[in-house]
Amino acid sequence: MAERFQAPRGTFDVLPAESAARHAIYAAAAAAFERAGYGRIETPAFEDTDLFARGVGGSTDIVRK
Repeated sequence: MAERFQAPRGTFDVLPAESAARHAIYAAAAAAFERAGYGRIETPAFEDTDLFARGVGGSTDIVRK
């Protein structure tokens, strides 16, 4: 049986049922922050190394970096 992957501790997926409400909250917050002079930032996304190792092999450049 294939190993089951779990989200890293402290993270979770936002599924379609919740995404519309989450987007509305983000949009309202973004508008308020923009009025106050703040701008958007984006931080790096990450995945568990084993997820990539399973698909492309553990010795590839993708997994090592």
